Amino acid sequence: MSLIPIPATIEAAPTASRPLLLEVKKQLGVVPNLFRLVANSAAALQGYLALSGALSKGALHAPTRERIALAVAEINGCDYCLSAHIYLGRNLAKLDEAEMTANRSGASNDRMADAAVRFAAKVARERGHVSAEDVEAVRSAGYEDAQIVEIVLHVALNTWTNYINEVAKTDIDFPVVTTKNVAA
Repeated sequence: MSLIPIPATIEAAPTASRPLLLEVKKQLGVVPNLFRLVANSAAALQGYLALSGALSKGALHAPTRERIALAVAEINGCDYCLSAHIYLGRNLAKLDEAEMTANRSGASNDRMADAAVRFAAKVARERGHVSAEDVEAVRSAGYEDAQIVEIVLHVALNTWTNYINEVAKTDIDFPVVTTKNVAA
Protein backbone atom coordinates (compact mmCIF):
# COMPACT_ATOMS: atom_id res chain seq x y z
CA MET A 1 0.00 0.00 0.00
CA SER A 2 1.27 3.42 -0.92
CA LEU A 3 2.67 5.56 1.90
CA ILE A 4 1.14 8.66 0.31
CA PRO A 5 -2.56 8.31 -0.52
CA ILE A 6 -3.33 7.79 -4.19
CA PRO A 7 -6.70 9.21 -5.22
CA ALA A 8 -8.77 6.23 -6.37
CA THR A 9 -10.43 8.20 -9.15
CA ILE A 10 -10.02 11.45 -11.01
CA GLU A 11 -12.97 12.82 -9.05
CA ALA A 12 -11.21 11.99 -5.76
CA ALA A 13 -8.12 14.00 -6.75
CA PRO A 14 -7.68 17.62 -5.70
CA THR A 15 -9.85 19.89 -7.85
CA ALA A 16 -6.91 21.64 -9.51
CA SER A 17 -5.43 18.29 -10.62
CA ARG A 18 -8.58 16.88 -12.22
CA PRO A 19 -8.26 18.57 -15.64
CA LEU A 20 -4.64 17.39 -15.82
CA LEU A 21 -5.64 13.83 -14.99
CA LEU A 22 -8.41 13.97 -17.58
CA GLU A 23 -5.77 14.92 -20.16
CA VAL A 24 -3.60 11.97 -19.07
CA LYS A 25 -6.60 9.66 -19.44
CA LYS A 26 -7.32 11.11 -22.88
CA GLN A 27 -3.74 10.48 -24.01
CA LEU A 28 -3.12 7.09 -22.36
CA GLY A 29 -6.62 5.67 -22.00
CA VAL A 30 -5.96 5.13 -18.28
CA VAL A 31 -4.47 7.09 -15.41
CA PRO A 32 -1.56 5.11 -13.93
CA ASN A 33 -0.92 5.32 -10.19
CA LEU A 34 2.12 7.57 -10.68
CA PHE A 35 -0.04 10.35 -12.13
CA ARG A 36 -2.74 9.98 -9.48
CA LEU A 37 -0.05 10.01 -6.75
CA VAL A 38 1.56 13.17 -8.11
CA ALA A 39 -1.93 14.72 -8.44
CA ASN A 40 -1.79 15.31 -4.68
CA SER A 41 0.06 18.45 -5.80
CA ALA A 42 -1.41 20.10 -8.87
CA ALA A 43 1.80 22.12 -9.24
CA ALA A 44 3.94 18.95 -9.23
CA LEU A 45 1.64 17.23 -11.71
CA GLN A 46 1.61 20.26 -13.99
CA GLY A 47 5.41 20.50 -13.85
CA TYR A 48 5.88 16.80 -14.53
CA LEU A 49 3.49 16.82 -17.47
CA ALA A 50 5.01 19.99 -18.91
CA LEU A 51 8.59 18.71 -18.80
CA SER A 52 7.61 15.26 -20.01
CA GLY A 53 5.58 16.77 -22.85
CA ALA A 54 8.35 19.14 -23.89
CA LEU A 55 10.94 16.35 -23.92
CA SER A 56 8.65 14.12 -25.99
CA LYS A 57 8.94 16.78 -28.72
CA GLY A 58 12.72 16.93 -28.40
CA ALA A 59 15.57 15.56 -30.46
CA LEU A 60 15.70 12.07 -28.90
CA HIS A 61 13.55 9.34 -30.41
CA ALA A 62 11.03 7.49 -28.23
CA PRO A 63 13.01 4.21 -28.17
CA THR A 64 16.10 6.03 -26.88
CA ARG A 65 14.02 7.79 -24.23
CA GLU A 66 12.69 4.40 -23.08
CA ARG A 67 16.19 2.93 -23.06
CA ILE A 68 17.35 5.74 -20.79
CA ALA A 69 14.32 5.28 -18.51
CA LEU A 70 15.11 1.57 -18.15
CA ALA A 71 18.76 2.23 -17.29
CA VAL A 72 17.89 4.91 -14.74
CA ALA A 73 15.13 2.84 -13.10
CA GLU A 74 17.53 -0.06 -12.70
CA ILE A 75 20.29 2.17 -11.29
CA ASN A 76 17.87 3.80 -8.82
CA GLY A 77 16.21 0.51 -7.87
CA CYS A 78 12.68 1.63 -8.76
CA ASP A 79 10.45 -1.37 -9.46
CA TYR A 80 7.45 0.85 -10.32
CA CYS A 81 9.32 2.72 -13.06
CA LEU A 82 11.09 -0.38 -14.30
CA SER A 83 7.74 -2.17 -14.61
CA ALA A 84 6.16 0.79 -16.40
CA HIS A 85 9.07 1.27 -18.81
CA ILE A 86 9.40 -2.45 -19.60
CA TYR A 87 5.72 -2.28 -20.56
CA LEU A 88 6.19 0.92 -22.59
CA GLY A 89 9.43 -0.30 -24.13
CA ARG A 90 7.79 -3.51 -25.31
CA ASN A 91 4.44 -2.10 -26.40
CA LEU A 92 5.15 1.44 -27.60
CA ALA A 93 8.85 1.69 -28.40
CA LYS A 94 8.90 -1.90 -29.76
CA LEU A 95 12.14 -2.80 -27.98
CA ASP A 96 12.92 -6.51 -27.82
CA GLU A 97 13.85 -8.40 -24.65
CA ALA A 98 17.57 -8.50 -25.46
CA GLU A 99 17.61 -4.73 -25.95
CA MET A 100 15.77 -4.06 -22.70
CA THR A 101 18.15 -6.38 -20.85
CA ALA A 102 21.07 -4.39 -22.26
CA ASN A 103 19.36 -1.12 -21.31
CA ARG A 104 18.89 -2.31 -17.74
CA SER A 105 22.64 -2.86 -17.65
CA GLY A 106 23.31 0.68 -18.90
CA ALA A 107 24.01 -0.23 -22.52
CA SER A 108 22.27 -0.85 -25.86
CA ASN A 109 22.62 -3.32 -28.71
CA ASP A 110 22.18 -0.38 -31.09
CA ARG A 111 25.51 1.40 -31.69
CA MET A 112 24.12 4.93 -31.66
CA ALA A 113 21.76 4.36 -28.75
CA ASP A 114 24.54 2.66 -26.79
CA ALA A 115 26.43 5.94 -26.46
CA ALA A 116 23.34 7.72 -25.15
CA VAL A 117 22.42 4.98 -22.67
CA ARG A 118 25.99 4.63 -21.40
CA PHE A 119 26.21 8.41 -20.95
CA ALA A 120 22.81 8.52 -19.20
CA ALA A 121 23.82 5.69 -16.88
CA LYS A 122 27.06 7.48 -16.02
CA VAL A 123 25.17 10.72 -15.33
CA ALA A 124 22.78 8.82 -13.04
CA ARG A 125 25.48 6.85 -11.21
CA GLU A 126 27.80 9.83 -10.83
CA ARG A 127 24.98 12.29 -10.03
CA GLY A 128 26.01 14.49 -12.95
CA HIS A 129 29.74 14.48 -12.16
CA VAL A 130 30.92 13.24 -15.54
CA SER A 131 34.18 14.07 -17.27
CA ALA A 132 34.92 16.03 -20.42
CA GLU A 133 35.84 12.67 -21.96
CA ASP A 134 32.36 11.32 -21.15
CA VAL A 135 30.72 14.27 -22.89
CA GLU A 136 33.09 13.94 -25.84
CA ALA A 137 32.33 10.20 -26.14
CA VAL A 138 28.60 10.82 -26.57
CA ARG A 139 29.28 13.72 -28.93
CA SER A 140 31.69 11.56 -30.99
CA ALA A 141 28.96 8.94 -31.34
CA GLY A 142 26.91 11.51 -33.24
CA TYR A 143 24.89 13.31 -30.59
CA GLU A 144 24.56 17.07 -30.86
CA ASP A 145 24.64 19.39 -27.88
CA ALA A 146 20.83 19.67 -27.77
CA GLN A 147 20.57 15.89 -27.55
CA ILE A 148 23.18 15.75 -24.79
CA VAL A 149 21.19 18.30 -22.80
CA GLU A 150 18.04 16.23 -23.35
CA ILE A 151 19.78 13.04 -22.21
CA VAL A 152 20.65 14.78 -18.94
CA LEU A 153 17.07 16.04 -18.55
CA HIS A 154 15.70 12.55 -19.17
CA VAL A 155 17.98 11.25 -16.44
CA ALA A 156 16.70 13.99 -14.11
CA LEU A 157 13.03 13.43 -14.96
CA ASN A 158 13.33 9.67 -14.57
CA THR A 159 15.23 10.06 -11.32
CA TRP A 160 12.41 12.26 -10.03
CA THR A 161 9.76 9.65 -10.91
CA ASN A 162 11.96 6.94 -9.40
CA TYR A 163 12.28 8.91 -6.18
CA ILE A 164 8.60 9.81 -5.82
CA ASN A 165 7.62 6.20 -6.41
CA GLU A 166 10.19 4.92 -3.95
CA VAL A 167 9.24 7.48 -1.30
CA ALA A 168 5.54 6.70 -1.69
CA LYS A 169 5.98 2.94 -2.26
CA THR A 170 3.53 3.36 -5.13
CA ASP A 171 1.45 0.28 -5.89
CA ILE A 172 2.61 -1.09 -9.25
CA ASP A 173 -0.20 -1.10 -11.80
CA PHE A 174 1.80 -2.67 -14.65
CA PRO A 175 3.06 -6.25 -14.97
CA VAL A 176 5.60 -6.32 -12.14
CA VAL A 177 9.31 -6.40 -12.92
CA THR A 178 11.87 -6.10 -10.14
CA THR A 179 15.24 -4.41 -10.34
CA LYS A 180 18.37 -6.51 -10.09
CA ASN A 181 20.53 -4.13 -8.11
CA VAL A 182 20.11 -1.00 -6.09
CA ALA A 183 23.01 1.45 -6.40
CA ALA A 184 24.64 2.27 -3.12
